[in-house]
Amino acid sequence: MTERLVVIGGDAAGMSAASQARRRRSRSELEIVAYERSSYVSYAACGEPYHVAGYIDPLERLVARTPEQFAEVGIEVHLRHEVVAIDLDDRTVTVHDLDRDRTFETPFDQLLVATGARAVRPPIEGIDLSGVYELRTLDDARVLRRVADREEGSVVVVGGGYIGLEVAEAFCVRGWEVTVLEAARSLLPRTFDADLGAEVAAALENMGIRTETGDPVVRIVGSGRVVAVETETEKYPADAVVLGIGTRPEVALAAEAGIPLGPTGAIAVDDHQRTPVDGVWAAGDCAETRHVVTGAPVNLHLGTVANKTGRIAGINLTGGDVAFPGVLGTAITKVCDLEIARTGLRESEAIEAGLDAVSATVSGTTTAHYWPEAAEVTVRATAERGTGRLLGAQIVGGPGAGKRIDVFATALWSRMTAEELSWVDLAYAPPFSGVWDIIHIAARKAAQAAGG
Repeated sequence: MTERLVVIGGDAAGMSAASQARRRRSRSELEIVAYERSSYVSYAACGEPYHVAGYIDPLERLVARTPEQFAEVGIEVHLRHEVVAIDLDDRTVTVHDLDRDRTFETPFDQLLVATGARAVRPPIEGIDLSGVYELRTLDDARVLRRVADREEGSVVVVGGGYIGLEVAEAFCVRGWEVTVLEAARSLLPRTFDADLGAEVAAALENMGIRTETGDPVVRIVGSGRVVAVETETEKYPADAVVLGIGTRPEVALAAEAGIPLGPTGAIAVDDHQRTPVDGVWAAGDCAETRHVVTGAPVNLHLGTVANKTGRIAGINLTGGDVAFPGVLGTAITKVCDLEIARTGLRESEAIEAGLDAVSATVSGTTTAHYWPEAAEVTVRATAERGTGRLLGAQIVGGPGAGKRIDVFATALWSRMTAEELSWVDLAYAPPFSGVWDIIHIAARKAAQAAGG
């Protein structure tokens, strides 16, 4: 008898799972149906700001596979179809066809919830005015690109996290006057230490992007259409506003159905992506995972995590036995020439997790100091006092700085000490690093500070 897999959500996690399941089970063994409420499936959401900036054209270049390509391998994809209810007793989902405005039920034997994350929209007066945008889906990117294509104007980006900064770059390179407003006292407040966030702000100011921190937005002003943004102390003219305040796991559908949530507020899963409900799986931004350093549950909204957990789910729901090993929260972005990256734990996060942590910060250049294209870089490495175990790293610098985070991530994954990392045989040539790479120097300083 043919089994039926229903996938809710057609982006990274959902379609990775569907593709992996199809590789392992034939059409006669497993019917696969995916429902996606947006107009696109299997797309690179991380590339959206770069389409807005004009770096990537057309928008469809961000689409990995179309519904027609999935159909060729026996995966049935329905765009503009939103699953609005799950009945765990009857093993059905209720689907709303957005274009035809009709609702129907469809059965499942196995269910994968990959509903992703939603943009945070706080109850700010004026947030629903015309001219206020967010950037989550390719539909959003298409709209925002049309805005950027207009004559130059002023844009206020509300939120100084990764998405906010990437949107700021997009409008900056298009010639707009850009202001970034962050309610916290520094940019990237949830991912970087405040002093490093201040370095990012200084670099943005040098690029012509105004940054204001520690001054929350209280209202968006306009009559039908936005004209300004007001904080507690100032008013900023705005032809457009982009919300980059952050994201939350999209779990309302699962919670209403009785699928348990974990302590992070995301769907609770084990290391095989199983929920506590038999035959129901979850992956991607809507699901919890485990932090490799602390062992604690976390909920990270990263394309890398979504693709990996989707793959794990697809293997296991078709009878496999593969455990997802966890995450470090490794992330990287850029704003014009400034590269920003992190992995593992900051010192404050490590202490909060009950670890005795210490950090060392070093500054240098991305190449040999005498190389004509040498760019400044700051690296902060965090280690456990006594053992010297490496716990995390943060990097802010010019071209060539950011991807050094992968060396730290590899060291963390391998549970190396800072001392061990300080002796790793890294490549050297003047166009790429000094004879002692700044990774070596930061690791050595962290080892000394940790006394391990």
